[in-house]
Amino acid sequence: MTGFDSDERVDIRGRIRAHGARQLVIARMSVPADWQGALRSAIAEQRRPPQPLLASGSDVRLFLESFAIFFTATMMFLL
Repeated sequence: MTGFDSDERVDIRGRIRAHGARQLVIARMSVPADWQGALRSAIAEQRRPPQPLLASGSDVRLFLESFAIFFTATMMFLL
């Protein structure tokens, strides 16, 4: 087995730079025209206080109501 020949090395730095440039072009094409406004609205939505646990439309409330109906029906059946 021969030693490592530096002439056989593949230089991928150019390929990596080209890939990065392509990714940058794709990112620029997909960004909204008003990207600052979109960013501000996304940040404002994240900072909005969370809904109460039993607020209307909450999954927890829906689960509790469904369970209450099921529990009541089960008790009526058993009695």
